[in-house]
Amino acid sequence: MNKTISINLGGMFFHIDEDAYQKLSRYFDAVKRSLSPDGREEIMKDIESRIAELFQERIQNEKQVVSLVEIDAVIGIMGQPEDYKIDEEAAQSIDYNILSKAKKLYRDKENSIIGGVASGFGHYLNIDPVWIRLLFVIIVVASFGSPILIYLILLVIIPVAKTTSQKLEMKGEPITISNIERKVKEGIDDIAEKFNKIDSQKFTENTRQGIHKTSTSIGKLFTTLFGLFTKIIGGIIVLFSSIALIGFCVASVFMIFSANMPDNFILNHIKTPIGLETLIWIQGILMLLVFGIPFFFILLLGLKLLVNHMKSIGAIAKYTLLATWIIAFGIAISLGINEASQLAYEGKSVQKQELIINPTDTLLIKFKNNDFYSKNVFHETDFRITQDEKNKEIIYSNNVSIEIMETESPIAYLQVEKLAKGKSADDARKRAEKIKYGFKIDGNVLQLDNYLIAAVEDQFRGQEIALYLYLPKGTHFKTDKNFYSYDISNDDFFNLHFSSSDYIYRVDLEKVKCLNCPISENQHQDVETNEVENDSTATIIYNENGVLVKKKINETLVIEDAKKKTEIKTKK
Repeated sequence: MNKTISINLGGMFFHIDEDAYQKLSRYFDAVKRSLSPDGREEIMKDIESRIAELFQERIQNEKQVVSLVEIDAVIGIMGQPEDYKIDEEAAQSIDYNILSKAKKLYRDKENSIIGGVASGFGHYLNIDPVWIRLLFVIIVVASFGSPILIYLILLVIIPVAKTTSQKLEMKGEPITISNIERKVKEGIDDIAEKFNKIDSQKFTENTRQGIHKTSTSIGKLFTTLFGLFTKIIGGIIVLFSSIALIGFCVASVFMIFSANMPDNFILNHIKTPIGLETLIWIQGILMLLVFGIPFFFILLLGLKLLVNHMKSIGAIAKYTLLATWIIAFGIAISLGINEASQLAYEGKSVQKQELIINPTDTLLIKFKNNDFYSKNVFHETDFRITQDEKNKEIIYSNNVSIEIMETESPIAYLQVEKLAKGKSADDARKRAEKIKYGFKIDGNVLQLDNYLIAAVEDQFRGQEIALYLYLPKGTHFKTDKNFYSYDISNDDFFNLHFSSSDYIYRVDLEKVKCLNCPISENQHQDVETNEVENDSTATIIYNENGVLVKKKINETLVIEDAKKKTEIKTKK
């Protein structure tokens, strides 16, 4: 069994077995001996960095040990030292377009004016950077400076070609020992040439350096500000995506484990866009995949903005998650379409009941609840699975509405419309006919149930009761205190006054008038007014049938009823 050695290569830590370590050491020694003294140390650093990058591409995790297989593969890419002892003329004859690998986009700071973006694109596109700079200036002028933000973004996200290996990648040249050596020597020659010309170019160079320093400072300032802005945006993205991801995970887990709960609990407490025909645990998994995966990627984006040099989860993981999301989304869409088809048609069952009311009577409209299902009469339950008095499971709902309407018929009548939805018109109509709803007329009292009942096997398919109360002109009526929970009347015709349940209304030609509402509630011009209401000493009182029984005008009290009329003078 070989020993394992930990090494630091190009600033990266690797575990390498003893045989591989010895072969790598011999390789480095051979390369070092083949190099000339000029720039040898810098060349060796670049070679080590490049080999470290190649190792990093080949290992799957941090605990993997570098073996002879990886060493041989890397040496095969870098080449043996003796393979690259070529003279300058031979070097010039090499066609780097043939040997070159795919280029990588870097910023070229050595030939930059501000940040090296244009120079980097010049190398990448193999054109003179001058044309790119000229094009950028034209675009900036034409669009009033808006592309400057794009330049600042590129300045942040495009890395600088710092090492010799990165400079070779920027130009698409193979990263081999000979090219690294040649590039370093070119750099040394450039430095020597600059020193030879330093006297003649001193003024020009100083000016250029001043401009360069100023532009570099501005670039660093923008880079710092944009980096800070990026961190803030990244933090916000991480915060909200984490909350959303946790929420979807908790909801999905709840739905998955709710499959073991009773059906009535699930139907009463869980509402989903797909509906409940699909098994609830399947919907939980779909929710986790359809919503969780996108927010997971958003979270990764926020972390990338927040954490520098964050390691990627890998292409395999990315494409696997993407494919999983596409499949889950497709299934969810198909189930949603199926659910929509179950509600495609609306069916209706209509029942009419005449109301025989004495013309001198006032119709009293009351909503009544069943104490077995609910202890109050308010509209509070859209849908609930419960049991009736015979312990049979039923659907209970307060989906009841009423609208006051006018009719030219001399007889008032109530129209009860039972509504439901289904996958066909016939299916919807049959489901509507099965709805149970009760009402009764006792003298001048119209008593309406505030609930409907449907069979569980019919499922919840938008079952509701729509009540239309048609009243002829001149009819007086009164509502109970619970009427407002169900009233959907058009305010232009009937405006219900909520301040009291003692108000009496009369159907007129174009709208319903309130006979005893305060004048302060006359926003809809529906309060009965006359000349005495402007007198602070006037009092007008109607009985429960809408008949004026008492009015006090100044100091005269007038008492009226169906049989007699009496005037009483009072003292001033």
